[in-house]
Amino acid sequence: MSTMKLKFTKMQGVGNDFVVIDAIRQNVSLTPEQIRFLADRHFGVGCDQLLLVEKPSVADADFRYRIFNADGGEVEQCGNGARCFVRFVHDQQLTTKHEIRVETARGIILPRLEDNGQVTVDMGAPRFIPSDIPFAAAEQALTYALNVDGTSVDIGAVSMGNPHAVQLVDNVDTAPVTEQGPLIEHHARFPQRVNAGFMQLVDDHHIRLRVFERGSGETLACGTGACAAVVTGIRLNKLVSPVTVVMRGGELTIRWDGGSNPVLMTGPAVTVFEGEITL
Repeated sequence: MSTMKLKFTKMQGVGNDFVVIDAIRQNVSLTPEQIRFLADRHFGVGCDQLLLVEKPSVADADFRYRIFNADGGEVEQCGNGARCFVRFVHDQQLTTKHEIRVETARGIILPRLEDNGQVTVDMGAPRFIPSDIPFAAAEQALTYALNVDGTSVDIGAVSMGNPHAVQLVDNVDTAPVTEQGPLIEHHARFPQRVNAGFMQLVDDHHIRLRVFERGSGETLACGTGACAAVVTGIRLNKLVSPVTVVMRGGELTIRWDGGSNPVLMTGPAVTVFEGEITL
């Protein structure tokens, strides 16, 4: 059986950690089993998601961005990963642009490297039509009652390029994240599974958040989850843009002017180390 030697970079954005692989300057062909190995914190490198940097397949993009969860499955979007993506291509001298156009499975995103080292990502407009999320519902609503193991939970359902179910809780420290998270993730009304967000309101510009991510479990931070939570809070007239989102791994700033306007996410992107591994 042939082996493959891969160079990689370990990165993190507010504690959401990634193995980033340059698939432009090296040949990369990974199986789900190999991705699970790389993501394993005991036997591999360890990460929440693996990110592939590829040449674009469309004319109006600078790069293609592919995301694989720790379970080996490919997903549509990852906000913290998008910030690490632009930091990576800049640090690796794959581009000199401070703002790039990046192709994802759900369209083009526009991450921008700020002068202060933070990264802002135009995440596009949120989607609320149930079939776009996708979510099984007779009609679109601000909130939906979701039966979670016999308990009725009110959620906001939104797509930020990937599906999110956001609920309000009194205190994220005592919220039933580990109990309800996997049940919501695999709920029958979300045919492609879902990221489960637990949001605590602090004031109208400030929330605390925990997210049980689809295919990864609870992570220290979730960029699209932060966007989905803020969008849900603004739609419920409980939040006013901009909003500081405090997660266990750090803080993000989210801006949204409502309607079909894009959601803007600003936060850090940090290189932890570089390495080489044989698969």
